[in-house]
Amino acid sequence: MNSKAPLPNIQTEKEIKDSFAIRYIDALSFTHQSVCRLNYHRIFLITQGTGNIQIDEASYPVTGNELFLLAKGQCYQFDDQTMITGFELCFGDCFWDKTPPSANNCKAVLFNNATANQHVLVGDADITELIFHFKTLRDEFLKADYINKPDVLAAYLKIIMIKIANLKSLLTDGHENYDNQLYRRFLELVSKNYQSTHEVNEFAGLLGISTRKLTDLCNKCGGKGAKDIINGQLIAEAKRALQFSTKPVKEIAFQLNFATADHFSHFFKKNTQMSPFHYRSRFAHIGM
Repeated sequence: MNSKAPLPNIQTEKEIKDSFAIRYIDALSFTHQSVCRLNYHRIFLITQGTGNIQIDEASYPVTGNELFLLAKGQCYQFDDQTMITGFELCFGDCFWDKTPPSANNCKAVLFNNATANQHVLVGDADITELIFHFKTLRDEFLKADYINKPDVLAAYLKIIMIKIANLKSLLTDGHENYDNQLYRRFLELVSKNYQSTHEVNEFAGLLGISTRKLTDLCNKCGGKGAKDIINGQLIAEAKRALQFSTKPVKEIAFQLNFATADHFSHFFKKNTQMSPFHYRSRFAHIGM
């Protein structure tokens, strides 16, 4: 993974009918693609490819036999002359709600900490199986609308998400122990509530456990303290706002629930070793 070059021409993803879409991509070559800020979760299953994809601050080589998992709110762009063959699958939270409750942990595992699962290499046997499931889902998606079609699509999506989670060895026999379930729930709460609270004790209260239990849980299941996970979410959102918008630092601080711009700037510098203004200056072409 390499450092990322500046990305101009930010576009927000357009609304998708029924919050779900899947398409097959055949040797598509990208030229001057605008950066897209996602309103939906996205999975690229790339069977063949060359070039690079930029996701937020990171650059990943595109080589084939791989998955890229992008969460709502992230920004991405394929470099010029990048070529891909495979599938592009998009879905919103409201569509995911149609899946059976037993699949809920898959979404939390894969998308609540997206940067940990951004790029997944797939072996030959697994890529063949995934292609089959993606093709089945696409064929169903292309059929004329019928009663309960969204439910059928959601069921196929559930299968794909379970298969991907199993590739990452993130599910064990389809079940998680109680600690892992709590940890996944914590990640989901952070992704939804980081703008309203930054305090570990408040998240612990939402989970009905002690602050010490939550901290120990995060260290055990994720290798990081609860406060580090909350701060990581805040820094990721702050970086996107600084890089992909022209909002004043004061406005970004307010949106992220910091008392003052100075408090936000101190927090940002402590966690990135640079000020928000210095960070934004690295992307001086944004908005031009």
